[in-house]
Amino acid sequence: MIILGIETSCDETALALLDCTGTATLPHFKVLSEVIYSQIAVHEKFGGVFPMLAKREHAQNIVPLFLSLLEKAHLKEGTSVSNISDSETFLKNIGIESKRESEMWKQFFEKIPHIGKLNIDAIAVTAGPGLEPALWVGINFAKALGAFWNVPVFATNHMEGHITSVLLSPEITSADIRFPLIALLVSGGHTELVLVEDWLSYKLLGQTRDDAVGEAFDKVARILGLTYPGGPKISKLAESARAEKPVSPISFPRPMMQTKDYDFSFSGLKTAVLYHVQKAGDLSEEMKADIAREFEDAAIEVLYKKTERAIEEYGAKTLIIGGGVVANKHLREQFTQLANECADCKLLIPTLPLSTDNAVMIAAAAYLHAVRGEKGNSDIRAKGTLKLAARFA
Repeated sequence: MIILGIETSCDETALALLDCTGTATLPHFKVLSEVIYSQIAVHEKFGGVFPMLAKREHAQNIVPLFLSLLEKAHLKEGTSVSNISDSETFLKNIGIESKRESEMWKQFFEKIPHIGKLNIDAIAVTAGPGLEPALWVGINFAKALGAFWNVPVFATNHMEGHITSVLLSPEITSADIRFPLIALLVSGGHTELVLVEDWLSYKLLGQTRDDAVGEAFDKVARILGLTYPGGPKISKLAESARAEKPVSPISFPRPMMQTKDYDFSFSGLKTAVLYHVQKAGDLSEEMKADIAREFEDAAIEVLYKKTERAIEEYGAKTLIIGGGVVANKHLREQFTQLANECADCKLLIPTLPLSTDNAVMIAAAAYLHAVRGEKGNSDIRAKGTLKLAARFA
């Protein structure tokens, strides 16, 4: 089964073609082609992602990226498809207003009708969570393409994609995954602990009550005068501080680390950094490094302790960590240590390209639904706060 994946939940426009085979318990995936356009340079001067600007960038780039994806994949054409005589009527019939994303539709109807129906069996598109204006671009593109080619479209949960992403890592196989498992999802928009009793069976144990951990990294970076995206810069400073000093010279709180629930809070930690900086005055590079190190230590220690307790309470045999913050070196080191200390729990982390937002994981997650007999949905709507296991209709 060949699935086209589409991801536009934030500031990456990503598309992928995945050849999916195998059963629900032992799936196998082969990436035929993948393209990603990052908007970091566009949003950098604003210090963060602006939803309407992200929407505009997605709309401008998704058709050219799609054509590039097809060119790289060398897919064979299937049956021919009739040209669309009235584009506005075509869009209206599938519930899309032609005035929205007008540039995208101009490109769509100039290029897509000339492409015959390719050997693609289904389309998967992120329906949430994420920035709703950005999500709508991918959803509308997927709906139009699905209607034009007469193939099913699967609404996919972005967080489910992050859990599924480990299945795409070359060194990880389905046999490495034993249930129950705990998934720690850490990104710029999300911090969640999830119990997974089987594929597609999720229980949300806890989540952040305010800032996501990746968001906190970016906010602390701004406090220290670092440019967006700030997470990697914080980590680089923290690493230099650890190399110089075995013990941190300052101390920040570990919010909610001792509470009995599995929720998180990083807003207070960010505020503690702000007060420390205001009191310190002008910061030297050494002081910035010390602050970055203590902030990173505090944030990751909270994630570590909560996850460790969840593994013990639920008898987890596998720990999956997914999301953009997985790129953090200190986090990887600490959780590798946690897995080594757990007698019967294996740590699985996706490769760095798969830890960020990508369309490969979206296609893979859709396959897990399709192989169980689920059908596509023609009435897909963007849901910015969509939860795992929620219905899309």
